[in-house]
Amino acid sequence: MTINPQYPVDLRPLSREDGGGWVALVPDLPGCMSDGETALESLANVEGAIEEWKDAAMAMGRPIPSPDSVFSRLWAAVSQSHLRAG
Repeated sequence: MTINPQYPVDLRPLSREDGGGWVALVPDLPGCMSDGETALESLANVEGAIEEWKDAAMAMGRPIPSPDSVFSRLWAAVSQSHLRAG
């Protein structure tokens, strides 16, 4: 599985009180997030959330922000093997 989100993603573990697992937040797209049992699953899920966010913004005539280039370069430097451990 290749995961390469178009935007920087902030991955955070969820507490047991919040159901456990992981949440993936997209800071450049307010309110855009997804979750999963593992960091990898939440990251895979957030790719769909990004597309849905962009579709909704276009439908409402709102601008779609460009990804933050600094974080995009950092993401490119992270290997998928780091995520498999999550």
